[in-house]
Order: sequence, then C-alpha cells, then structure tokens
Amino acid sequence: MSHSVVKGTSYILVNTPDMIIHNGTTQTMEKTANPNSEYIKAIGAHIRTYEQVLNYAPSQVYIGNMKPEDLDTLEMPWYDKDVKIKQRFGKFGEIMPQDEFIGLMKLSDSFDLVMLERNFSETVKEKLANHPLFGDQYASKIKEGIDIDVIQKEVDENHGEGIYNDGNLIGCVKKAHDSDVNLTAHIMFENIVSKASGILALKHLINNVDLEIDEIDYIIECSEEACGDMNQRGGGNFAKAIAEIAGAVNATGSDIRGFCAAPTHALIQASALVQAGVYKNVAIVAGGATAKLGMNGKDHVKKGMPILEDVLGGFGILVSENDGINPIIRNDLVGKHNVGTGSSPQAVITALITMPLDKGNMKITDVDKYSVEMQNPDVTKPAGAGDVPLSNYKMIGALAVKRGEMDKNDLMDFVKKHGMQGWAPTQGHIPSGVPYVGFAREELLAGNIKRAMIVGKGSLFLARMTNLFDGVSVILEQNRKMDDNAAVSKQEIKKLIAEAMRDFGANLIKE
Repeated sequence: MSHSVVKGTSYILVNTPDMIIHNGTTQTMEKTANPNSEYIKAIGAHIRTYEQVLNYAPSQVYIGNMKPEDLDTLEMPWYDKDVKIKQRFGKFGEIMPQDEFIGLMKLSDSFDLVMLERNFSETVKEKLANHPLFGDQYASKIKEGIDIDVIQKEVDENHGEGIYNDGNLIGCVKKAHDSDVNLTAHIMFENIVSKASGILALKHLINNVDLEIDEIDYIIECSEEACGDMNQRGGGNFAKAIAEIAGAVNATGSDIRGFCAAPTHALIQASALVQAGVYKNVAIVAGGATAKLGMNGKDHVKKGMPILEDVLGGFGILVSENDGINPIIRNDLVGKHNVGTGSSPQAVITALITMPLDKGNMKITDVDKYSVEMQNPDVTKPAGAGDVPLSNYKMIGALAVKRGEMDKNDLMDFVKKHGMQGWAPTQGHIPSGVPYVGFAREELLAGNIKRAMIVGKGSLFLARMTNLFDGVSVILEQNRKMDDNAAVSKQEIKKLIAEAMRDFGANLIKE
C-alpha cells in the first residue's frame, strides 16, 4: 500500500481588535440585549496591541517561531510574559495586522460588496503591494476607495456591516440581496473574512512547499462558515472561491463541514483521494470565524485580563503522493466515533484512540505524540473550561492504565511525554488536532518521533439536529517507502524464481 504524505503545512493568525467589538457574537449579542452594558464599556481597556499579540508565546508557537515544548518553560499565565519574540513571520506563516487584512478582504470580494474609505484604501493597497506573497499583482486589483459619507449612509440606511480600524469606521460590507436573510451584510462579512483568511493560509502553504500553485488538483475547505442563498444556505463552495483568488487555476474543490472535527475529516479524505490516485496534490484549507472573537471575553474582563480571543486562525495542509521522504498518513489506522458509540468521555476516547491502535496491534504508549483539542489554557481556564488538552491526555493515559499498558503511577509522566501544552486560538475547528501537524511533520522527518495521532472532535448537538458527538482520528508515521520497496523487490525476486522453476520443470517434462 502506497500511503499519501503530508508534504507541507501553513498556519496564520490575523489580529482583529475592532472585529472583537463589532463582529464577535458575545459582544454583538450583549450590545443588543444590554446597550449600556458595563462589559461593553470596559472592553476598550482590555484590548491588546498588535505588538502584544506578537509578543505572546502561543501566537509564536502557532506560526512556528517557538516549539510547543517551549511553553513548558513559561509559568502561567502566559499573557503577561515577555518572550522577546515579536516577529510577524514564522516558518509556518504569519500574524497579519487588521488593516492589511481588511485590504485582503477587499481583494477577496468578487461582487463589490466591500466598500473602503479613500485614504484607508490607498494605505492598505500600498502595504499589500509590499507583502511578500501578494505584491503589485494583487494590490493593483484594489479599486479606488469612496467617501466616508457614502459608507456611513450604507451602514445607517441599508444595514451595511461596518468595518472599523483603530475605532474608526473605514468601510463596510453591503448586503448582497434586498430580502434574502442568508445574504445579509452580517453574513457576507463573516463569509468574506473566512474566505480572505483561507486565501492567506493557502498562499503561505504554497510558499512553504516545493510545488507550484498550478499543480494543486483539489482543495478541501473545512472551516465553520457556510455560504449560500435562500434556496441552499450551505451550498458552498469556499474551496473554489479561495482557489480562484489564490491562483490555483488547475484546482477544483469542495467544502467539508463537521464542526470542530472537520479538519481531521478533511485530512483523512484528502489522503484517501491521493492514495486512490484520483488526485496527486490536495490542499486542505481553513479560514477563521469572526463569531468566535471574544467568545470568553466577559470572563477575561472580569478577571482583569486582556481579551485573548483577538485573532482569527487559519491553516493549510498539502497532501501528496508518496515521495519516500515526507510522513505518511495511515489511512488503514483511522479511528471514528460511530453513531452507536455513546457520548461519555471514556466511550469517545476509546473509539478514537484504541480502535486504530488495535488495528495496528499497537499500545497507547506506541504513539509518541497525541494532538487533541489543542486549545490555549490561558484562554479557557479563566472562563471555567479548564485545561482542555491536559484533560484529554489524562483520559488517554487512564485508558492505557485500564488496558494494562502502563502503571497508574506513570500517568503524569505519560501526560508529559505524550502530550503537549495547548497553543491554538479557540476558533472552534482550528484547535482540533491539526495545530500539531506542522510540528509532527518536522519531528517525523528528523526521526525524533516515529508516529503521532491527530484527533479531531466535534459537538454536533450545537446545530440542534442531533444530540450526537463526533470525532475521527488518524496516525502519521515516518516514511518507510524505501523499506517497502525493498520488501516488494524481494517478493518480485521470489516470483521470478518460482516462475523460473516452473518453466524449468516444464522443460524437463518436454524433454
């Protein structure tokens, strides 16, 4: 079996301080329910600067300038620690400032729904012209801006969704239909943001691999937004919309939706498509969700903290044919949460962890690293959700104890050796398993680990369609293609010897 491989990854963040206040669901609902809310009044004093976002350890881990294990050296909380790394770009991607991203939103706009003020438009046009992945080729497509009075009128009279920078209205997104509730300005804003951040992730992915963008055959988009009109609300297709702007002219694609588990579903499906020979190069892409900005903001403000959910997340993964070098995706070792599995934590972990391991006659301790829900505990602990990765690792370790694969006294050693601190933003689909794929690829290539398991989990009950839970997992391993080729060669030699002996026998009979 010739497994497909993870050929490259990208991870991007976008700092969006104004979008917290004007587009995050927690804040917009609060303003509607209680316009004079003390929380809304206090937000301004709890917004981080772009430099503070850069100088935040989890941010730098996400884009690859720090490693997950570096977080073990820092005492929590992390938000008040000076890590002296204030780099915008990392080996995986970048942390883009809000103003440039608004320019990227305009670049992503295919129906002239994004309106930008004249001076602001010219400023971000120049900045994007100097961006290493965009340049004049893209920046020149940004049309001349318009007067702020026209934008203000669109917001006041036509329900346009305002775009703010440094607290000032500098643009808006127009509604795309007079009466379709699925094409309101608010929904179009969310969709354009998801598309634009997906484009940024795809551009960095191509920049990180030895492959031209026109060699991408297929794109799977796996974020949390759904685009469509009144007749097909979630029809899609974000994947093809992203491919068009990014320049993937030979690609087609489709969207996968599965709440937080979608990226791991996408990884398995991309691998299967390549392994089956349908496509050679499949890119998995996801952009960010404005709805999740400031999701736990009330708790952060209450505790005197900065609002840490001030970034959109995005990522890209390139799955390609086996090159004998990059880590393989073990499609034969997939875990899945079946309809009949049950929703207890033990049932979920058993289905996702032990099922694939049993297929491969492996123990839980045979996996060097588990990547679970890698949510940043700096964000979740103050909100009462605890340390999510730690809880997952304890459950996996407890299952190993129950199976007799290790001693109970070794539980915390297991957590330290096979687990990691969380560093991903709470963007729903972004933390679920995939943040470690980039690091796993590097560690597997270097021979530091032999295998890692990517675990994605999702809460399907959020849609009010079912009470079911969801989850899938897959194992990444060091590439052993050379060994496989050697094994095939031996089989071929045996076959040749057998055929020679048969022919020799037949000749003897004739004689």
